[in-house]
Amino acid sequence: MFLGTHHPRLDDKGRLFLPAKYREELAEGLVITKGQERCLYVFPVEEFQRITEALRTAPVTAKAVRDYSRVFFASASDETPDKQGRITIPQSLRHYAGLERDCVVIGANTRLEIWDSQAWETYLSEQEQAFADLSEEVLPGIL
Repeated sequence: MFLGTHHPRLDDKGRLFLPAKYREELAEGLVITKGQERCLYVFPVEEFQRITEALRTAPVTAKAVRDYSRVFFASASDETPDKQGRITIPQSLRHYAGLERDCVVIGANTRLEIWDSQAWETYLSEQEQAFADLSEEVLPGIL
């Protein structure tokens, strides 16, 4: 499970330090792909394989499945962290997420998300009230 908020910076070569607490879990490899709201999703290989299997069993005759799969897999890049725990984020994904220097890496349960720092602050401020309002709908009877 991935939790927390971290504030790494991209270096001049497009590399980013993974949060130290997750480096061991991701040491064997990971997959980076486009996420919603112009962030990047970072999946451990096992989780990406689980998603791949779920999409494999979805009906290819459904346009939404085809559309989602095309973008999801076409933008995916498998990466292996270097000895310092850095990953290289491909230029096309950096461009998609607007990543230049200051980034935010958040834990999002089964994945990490990489955001441009300002984009994350804007998203978070816009979602504060919705977060409060949705607790009953998303987690009925839990909170």
